Amino acid sequence: MNLIGLDAAALERFFAEHDEKPFRARQVLHWIHQRGETDFARMSDLAKALREKLATVARIDAPVIVGDTTAEDGTRKWLLKVDDANAVEAVFIPEVNRGTLCVSSQAGCVLDCAFCSTGKQGFNRNLSTAEIIGQLWLANRLLEGERPVSNVVMMGMGEPLLNLDNVIAALRLMLDDNAYGLSRRRVTVSTSGVIPGMDQLRDECPVALAVSLHAPNDELRDRLVPVNRKYPLRALIAACNRYLERAPRDFVTFEYVMLEGVNDSDQHARELLGIAARVRCKFNLIPFNPFPRSEFRRSEGERIRRFAEILQRGGLTVTTRKTRGDDIAAACGQLAGDVADRTRRSALYRLKEVRA
Repeated sequence: MNLIGLDAAALERFFAEHDEKPFRARQVLHWIHQRGETDFARMSDLAKALREKLATVARIDAPVIVGDTTAEDGTRKWLLKVDDANAVEAVFIPEVNRGTLCVSSQAGCVLDCAFCSTGKQGFNRNLSTAEIIGQLWLANRLLEGERPVSNVVMMGMGEPLLNLDNVIAALRLMLDDNAYGLSRRRVTVSTSGVIPGMDQLRDECPVALAVSLHAPNDELRDRLVPVNRKYPLRALIAACNRYLERAPRDFVTFEYVMLEGVNDSDQHARELLGIAARVRCKFNLIPFNPFPRSEFRRSEGERIRRFAEILQRGGLTVTTRKTRGDDIAAACGQLAGDVADRTRRSALYRLKEVRA
């Protein structure tokens, strides 16, 4: 059993199955996640007999690092091998007052959003809880300073709400005072709008929520974010309002990638004001980050500024995300990893490129 992926409740069950007291779970959580220990023999407050038993029935394994790259701005990207066929990416973004880790939840992604490199890689499988929390565990071991990761965003490869059981277990570890002790306000799950998952997350482990909106109407969003065809904007806004009943923040963050000539007009901004009138929200505008075979271009800086101004004049809080790590393909929308595609989507995109 790989103990790195067990939250407190699962670890208590593990010890009960081996005729051990429940408090052992708290001790081992502290050793694994706060001290980064992998050797049971060095867990000094455990009885020697228990340490020996654990060495025979359990292990502590994180994904294997096969790539480690640092950008000029200090952003650091790891390529992590999760099995013989797949590797995923995690990104650490250092800032003056915080350090944010962007975590992946799937090898690839099934949703195929038009502007995202991950979706063009296709999809292989969900990551286990150990593979998800292992990204945070590795970051805290590899980065300089004590507990350098202050914020976690589930915005890496994959749609977190399509792997919710494993994601929720990982979130519980992030929040557990015996593990990482992060506040719910400092952990953000981003979704393209998978409504059943939003409702389940609200009921079981509400953290900060970001929604990949990217369009102000169903017609355009159907093109950019195909899951909108199943969960259109009216249903999505209703789900956001349900989520806010239990959320640690009193707003939902709408992420909006700025695509030149596609979704960045003054009219689009005015349409967004209509959405904002129906749900408490703030907007995070994201300059598009190019990747191979992309059909889009980034909106000009002045166009982004004008777009933000219209929203701000409408009374909204608006931020424009600073592009970080684009020189090592670590920026938003650029994560690709190495995916053994089971959807054949990646082959389709390569064929389109050849024909073009």
